[in-house]
Amino acid sequence: MKIFNTLSRRKEEFVPLTPGEVKMYVCGPTVYNLPHIGNARPMIMFDTVRRYFEYKGYKVSFVSNFTDVDDKIIKKANEEGVDASVISERYIKECKKDMKAMNIEPATVHPQATQEIQGMIDMIQTLIDKGHAYAAEDGTVYFKTGSFEEYGKLSHKNLDELQSGFREIKVTGEEGKEDPNDFVLWKPKKEGEPYWESPWCQGRPGWHIECSVMAKRYLGDSIDIHAGGEDLIFPHHENEIAQSECANGKPFAAYWMHNGFLNIDNKKMSKSLGNFFTIRDIAEKYDLQVLRFFMLSAHYRSPLNFSAELMEASKNGLERILTCMDKLKELETKAEGGQLTAEETQRMAQADKLREKFEAAMEDDFNTADAVSAVFELVKLANSTADNSGTEAYVAGLRALIARLCGVLGIITERRIEVLDEEVEAMIAARQQARKEKNFALADEIRGKLLDMGIVLEDTREGVKWKRA
Repeated sequence: MKIFNTLSRRKEEFVPLTPGEVKMYVCGPTVYNLPHIGNARPMIMFDTVRRYFEYKGYKVSFVSNFTDVDDKIIKKANEEGVDASVISERYIKECKKDMKAMNIEPATVHPQATQEIQGMIDMIQTLIDKGHAYAAEDGTVYFKTGSFEEYGKLSHKNLDELQSGFREIKVTGEEGKEDPNDFVLWKPKKEGEPYWESPWCQGRPGWHIECSVMAKRYLGDSIDIHAGGEDLIFPHHENEIAQSECANGKPFAAYWMHNGFLNIDNKKMSKSLGNFFTIRDIAEKYDLQVLRFFMLSAHYRSPLNFSAELMEASKNGLERILTCMDKLKELETKAEGGQLTAEETQRMAQADKLREKFEAAMEDDFNTADAVSAVFELVKLANSTADNSGTEAYVAGLRALIARLCGVLGIITERRIEVLDEEVEAMIAARQQARKEKNFALADEIRGKLLDMGIVLEDTREGVKWKRA
């Protein structure tokens, strides 16, 4: 199996640190709003990578964090007049709903930054003790970038280049820095911000230290794969390497994987351009299996353009697979038992060749586009050869193989049962009753069940409106 390693900028043979095991850390979202479709790409892609490792028999420890202390979270909390934890817990819950709707397996651990503060203080103290960090007069602690000789090895930047990029004038609030390249490990609290006690001041951690500590706690000093969007290469992942390797005295991650950007109609997604879409926005128009299928249609390292036309193409492609599986399911119920005929044995050998083609694509740096192509060839084989004269063994064999390979991609091949309007109305009425009785846990549970059934609710002044995703 070959993986393109951002560290070496080439494909490398994957050799796990421990035979048969994979330790994988993926940077998760900052939870201050509903996740957008840009967040969906790494969620879907690295879930697929995990699924393939599991398909190949590896035991995968998969850690993906939630950044639940951040300027944006604090800003939203102040706007609403609530504690920052209220905002972060709300959006962690919503993010998990969206992940479930996209058929993303829960991580082995989903750590939250605010629950790992002591570990961060301990690592920062270690860095100070080893001469890799220092505290300024105001209590800010900085990492001494020049103390790590390999700084820049991931982003392929060198300190001289970075130095020349800084202005002569120091940024306000950074007067305590010894070097403009040094970055914050701990910062003093401001009015209205959450804070924790530390040896340096009442304050909170810098962003970069959070992931170093969570990766160390749940996976160890050295891990197999660290992954995330390419926008995290510098400075976030670069700084993680510096902190972790200086604190732990060991290589941090053997392989670094980064997915490409997602554009909307060939433009960068932004609220100012009016082309900003949450995952929920997409769920109002499409089953989120279509979004997943769309994300898999390109190689994860390539830029991906999102458009209505491409989503429609993905919808049609997914429908081809589901229609084929419906046909095979029906044929299986009618088929006679018995062993494969000679002709069917030959065709199953063809099907096995396509399985090998699927695996070869996935083993070539997780080329999901080619893997999907192999699934379509299997569908074509099934459509052209499976009929009423086929044995149960043949029809069931094809169906099981397609389901298995789609399962690696996280594509569900069982079509959702169509829900009747009256069933939806009855469930909404039960939810309204639960809310009246202040049984909000039950109300949320009913809403979640409806979402699983493809029903999106909208609470308005006029009452509850619903639509099919």
